[in-house]
Amino acid sequence: MEQSVKEEGKTMAIISYITIIGLIIAFVMNSSKNNEFAKFHIGQSLRISILGIILNVVVRFLPDSIAIVGSILSLGILVLWIIGLINAVKLKAEPVPVIGTIGG
Repeated sequence: MEQSVKEEGKTMAIISYITIIGLIIAFVMNSSKNNEFAKFHIGQSLRISILGIILNVVVRFLPDSIAIVGSILSLGILVLWIIGLINAVKLKAEPVPVIGTIGG
């Protein structure tokens, strides 16, 4: 991927990691530009968001005694989010660990 493509998509890539609303905004902004760097990070952010939603649904059904596991996994999702955001800021197109290559 060329440096100019990365520079053009950097803002959209960063926005995609700022909550679900940022993900939607980045997706809409990139639909007309079709920037590969932004598309990559939108996909990474989408994977992290879906994992977070699934985790929240599952944890709601766990007994309180093992809900601490959900808290620990939520910290893992936060770490993935930070890794993705740092990659976007540094213009790297590296998948986040564990879930970065799923479905893509």
